[in-house]
Amino acid sequence: MSIHEVFMPALSSTMTEGKIVSWVKSPGDKVEKGETVVVVESDKADMDVETFYEGFLAHIIVEAGETAPVGSAIAFIAETEAEIEQAKSLANSGGVAATTTASPEPVPAAASAATPALASQNGSNHKEGRLVASPRARKLAKELKVDLTTLQGSGPHGRIVAEDVEALSNKGKQPAPAPVAPPAPVPTSAPVAPPAPRTPAPAPVVAAIPGQTVPLTTFQNAVVRNMVATISVPVFRVGYTITTDGLDKLYKQIKSKGVTMTALLAKAVAVTLQKHPLLNASYSDQGIVYHSDINISVAVAMDDGGLITPVLQNADAVDIYSLSRTWKSLVERARTKQLQPQEYNSGTFTLSNLGMFGVDKFDAILPPGQGSILAIGASRPQVVATPDGLFGVRQQMQVNITSDHRIIYGAHAAAFLQDLAKLIETNPQSLTL
Repeated sequence: MSIHEVFMPALSSTMTEGKIVSWVKSPGDKVEKGETVVVVESDKADMDVETFYEGFLAHIIVEAGETAPVGSAIAFIAETEAEIEQAKSLANSGGVAATTTASPEPVPAAASAATPALASQNGSNHKEGRLVASPRARKLAKELKVDLTTLQGSGPHGRIVAEDVEALSNKGKQPAPAPVAPPAPVPTSAPVAPPAPRTPAPAPVVAAIPGQTVPLTTFQNAVVRNMVATISVPVFRVGYTITTDGLDKLYKQIKSKGVTMTALLAKAVAVTLQKHPLLNASYSDQGIVYHSDINISVAVAMDDGGLITPVLQNADAVDIYSLSRTWKSLVERARTKQLQPQEYNSGTFTLSNLGMFGVDKFDAILPPGQGSILAIGASRPQVVATPDGLFGVRQQMQVNITSDHRIIYGAHAAAFLQDLAKLIETNPQSLTL
């Protein structure tokens, strides 16, 4: 007889507790090894969590909408139906019997009875011979009678998502089936939430009520922890003025091909970092960590008040068109909390752009674990002196870099900004090569 505990997994290095978004399985349901049983909200994203065991979901300890510390038990899985009642009695007594195979003490992540669902690194949607698909995609495939094994997933690392199922179902059909809208959640004790409800925006409504204290969201608490962590880091700031006429002209030429200004700026920064590896480095107690990749994080505000930094990985090596497509996908999935951990915690340098709000200049706070962050203001027409001694009007933007003074000094940051300005002002076309 065996009853296993499902523990709250650690989905990121900074996660201390998780929130149950929804249970994919109901008490009494059969579960297979590697099957998604619950969706957990970490400090940055919603993640499908799989079970290590085969059996039956016997009892749910932490219901949907509730939070639990990393490593604490959130459910019981019984190997046989006969053990379901025993698991319930264990839950009611607040303990685990000596006959259980649960770990003697809660351990997060790898050793827990559940693990985040990640597809293989080679982009396949099969993991150890098993199909990797989101719960919503499986539900939709069943309703539309779509064979998931025929699909190539477009999600992270080849994971099949609902859009893949819809695309195959609609392909080649004359009139589309009547209900093309996203399906209803799986009927469980805690329904699976479709992407839209996972990005609620209650804060603006509740905050408008005078005298009410609004609890911080999981995202906001994560931001608080990160900001507090940066207080002990000695930083300095350097500002620079960059003329953007050439960059603006290039943007107008290739905007119709899906290129975004964010991708252009990220590409320009990444290319410049090739000459300044120290600005792409970070501090550790052992010394300076020089990263092998140039991964540009870009700050994105969430609708529910949080902040996330999707990462454009290897931005210096990826062409601008692919980089723009990747950025669009990252933002869409960030808004629905569908990013995988490596898509928001692998950055080596951060951009924070408030230019779209008309902000002239601002200082950005250094993210934990990075050496620098660049704050970008709006590009505005300015009267300037031209090389021939006359006056002219040029588009200019203010940028301010914040750097970790333990490893980066003023001259290093100034040289980086000087080369960034030179690239943007004199050779922006190189960003499309």
